[in-house]
Amino acid sequence: MSFCAKSGSFHLGIQAHSTILKLGFISNVYICSAVVDMYAKCGEISSARVLFDQMPQRTVVTWNSLISGYLAVNCPKIAIELFIKMLKAAINVSAFSVSSCLAGCSQLEAREVGTQVHGLILKTGLGYNVVVGTSLVDMYSKCGDVDDSRLVFDHMVNRNVITWTSMVTGYSQIEKPDEAMALVKEMVRQDLRPNCVTYNSLLSSFSGPDCLSYCLQVHCCIIQLGLESNVYIAATLVTVYSKCSSSLEDFKKVCSVVMTCDNITWNAVIAGYSKLGRHEEALRCFHEMKQAGIDIDSYTLTSVVGAIGSSSFLEEGKAMHALIHRTGYISHLNVQNGLVSMYARCGAIGDSKRVFWFMEEHDVISWNALLTAFAHHGYGREAVELFEQMRKTEIKPNSSTFLAVLCACSHVGFVDKGIEYFDTMKSDILLEPLKVEHYASLVDTFGRAGYLNEAEAFINRMPILPAPSVYKALLSASLVHGNREIAARSAKKLLELWPNDPATYVLLSSVLTVEGNWDDAADLRKLMCDRGLRKKPGYSWT
Repeated sequence: MSFCAKSGSFHLGIQAHSTILKLGFISNVYICSAVVDMYAKCGEISSARVLFDQMPQRTVVTWNSLISGYLAVNCPKIAIELFIKMLKAAINVSAFSVSSCLAGCSQLEAREVGTQVHGLILKTGLGYNVVVGTSLVDMYSKCGDVDDSRLVFDHMVNRNVITWTSMVTGYSQIEKPDEAMALVKEMVRQDLRPNCVTYNSLLSSFSGPDCLSYCLQVHCCIIQLGLESNVYIAATLVTVYSKCSSSLEDFKKVCSVVMTCDNITWNAVIAGYSKLGRHEEALRCFHEMKQAGIDIDSYTLTSVVGAIGSSSFLEEGKAMHALIHRTGYISHLNVQNGLVSMYARCGAIGDSKRVFWFMEEHDVISWNALLTAFAHHGYGREAVELFEQMRKTEIKPNSSTFLAVLCACSHVGFVDKGIEYFDTMKSDILLEPLKVEHYASLVDTFGRAGYLNEAEAFINRMPILPAPSVYKALLSASLVHGNREIAARSAKKLLELWPNDPATYVLLSSVLTVEGNWDDAADLRKLMCDRGLRKKPGYSWT
């Protein structure tokens, strides 16, 4: 039975089970537990449960086998319920029992249950077990509480590579590259060698240009250790360079050394080109991928649909929509969200709405995609109505949702609604703190409606430092409504705080021109040229 369980030999296991029944060994609790374990490890969880329920006696091993079986088939809720029944049956739990339960808590992000299990661990003295400690670190990280995860980590007497990797992964999930990098360095100092998973998690914490130096350092280590051929490491390197480096040359160099051209690597390359704004390259790679006979999946299609949307290639988008139908991925939520966004970016709002309303389920990304589409294309009233519909569902709006609806309120002049939504977000402690973009959007709402004094007073009361976008919104509104005093104050504030922003000089020049100060405007343009500043020109697809 042990061999069948380890090798996944289900048919051989059934034959062995029949022999056990014939020989009358089914009443033996140890043999019966082994049969339960075999069924569970072979993925036949219903058969394992039937046999489990028929057993007059069960040991901790029996319970553990069924709990781990449910975890293996992605039924963490049932696994946790079994663990609770196990406690009620007065079975002495083992390190494996609590580790399995914590794994279920991690999958469900059930922090409250995980904390109770932590209390049980402390009472039973299992906290010194390295596997249990590692499971606690992972559970708190997956539940979004990295501080508690670090407390558990720091109090552990023994740590192995998996423990360190779990903590690095925790920091990676909340994009804290400094802490993740410091951990890996400390790990090396303690003569523990990071593995592929460790480096993969560390690389995943790098998400912007500020992390490029870290990315280069880790890449060097990976080359020295000969890990560059690992398919997951290679794919993550491709992804990270597209996030951290704006250099297309660097990205192509990383792509050129990728040894394995499988589905994962192609997906990373396509997504990377799309992120770097090279959408035609992304589409070219997709066609090469199909010609090479590499299987496409929902991640491939989501990246390609995103590239099409960014390029506004509507006809290509419709062809991709047809392909998605043919390949059977039309029911995948992330693909559907991508289609909603793609049609919106291509200006086909009607198609975007149709995809949205044909979806059987929506998440916050789905709602945000259509809300943003309405807001950016001037359908402000429809955006507000859609947002009110969203509030009646179980989907909770996030900061991006509020930014979209605030933008919509600005375009249609719904000042009172804008203030209401801003205050709602401000008072909701479960939402992330307001960002400068939300403040800029409300300033724009005031400004477009002509409430310039209110907009200026609102900026002066801001609890965070205003960004250029805030003063630019006020300045633009002041120019439209002909309020030279507020326009001048806004322009001077921009020039004082952000002297290297070329748009500031252009806007201030416009203010001086409106006031009739043509010479001062010309001098300001000359100063802009002397400082080597140049406004990036706009462009059109038409």
